[in-house]
Amino acid sequence: MRVYFLSYKPAILKLNGLYVGGIDMFERHIEIDLADSVLAEIVPGENLQPVNFFINEKLLFEPPAFMDVYLMDGETLIFIKEYGNKSVNLNVIAQTRFCGNLVTLFSQGGIYLSVDGADYALIPLPQKFARAEMSEKSLGGFLVLAISGAGGLFILSDRGKKIFLGEAESFEFADRLKICAAFETCTAARAECEYAYDGEKLTLVAGRTVEARPPEKAILHFAFFESVLTRGNFANYLSDDLKDKAGEIFEYLGEFAGVTVPTEKFFAEHPAMRAAGLVYPKSENLFEVKYFAVELEGDKIANVFPVE
Repeated sequence: MRVYFLSYKPAILKLNGLYVGGIDMFERHIEIDLADSVLAEIVPGENLQPVNFFINEKLLFEPPAFMDVYLMDGETLIFIKEYGNKSVNLNVIAQTRFCGNLVTLFSQGGIYLSVDGADYALIPLPQKFARAEMSEKSLGGFLVLAISGAGGLFILSDRGKKIFLGEAESFEFADRLKICAAFETCTAARAECEYAYDGEKLTLVAGRTVEARPPEKAILHFAFFESVLTRGNFANYLSDDLKDKAGEIFEYLGEFAGVTVPTEKFFAEHPAMRAAGLVYPKSENLFEVKYFAVELEGDKIANVFPVE
């Protein structure tokens, strides 16, 4: 089986103790027989902890928490998305008292939020909160605590409960919460969402996806599938005949969670095909990639079909 390796940090790859090469966010692959149960070790820099695991059949069903595994028509991609930090020193990033709670954002191998009040909670947060700031806000007449950092937003209620954690390029607190979140798409799309708050939970009441630039024709099919994923104006990509069936596209494609470029092997077997890989969640940290292609009439999509 061809196995691809990706790492969110530059690292070196060892297989059965032997140095193979470097890996990063550029796909690199090697042929591996799963029956051999090869021991892989991936060693990053920046004083981060290495990870190790066996590449075998079990990995394709139960990947460990520090990686995502993508199954692709006889190929597999392993993405190392997390490394532990060798330093176990506790570092307080920010701390405040809020509505009877002592709220502490700190790092100790990872990033965590401690909420100590009537109840106690320890909440792991993404690395982007390593340089976050805390500020009290009023939302719909209720006090909340906003913790923001590097494009992420966490909101704590006055009862010390998590009510929001997600991407936020910008945000506004008033009668309602307004958030603008950027998507990593070829049209630089962004979501503009508006939430109502009742003191316990947020409810999405309005939202739209804005595409900042038109795609080039060569990547129009990627832009189309990304527009479906982000609930954009994907019907604008369709021909007049197909536009009447735009409402059926969600059921036809299913609940996919990402769009990816097909592999080198796929392009070798399907030259000149305008195809994209759609990523479908199977279980925790495990995904299946299915390929769909389009046919164009001029600058519009006239047909969408699965690649067998």
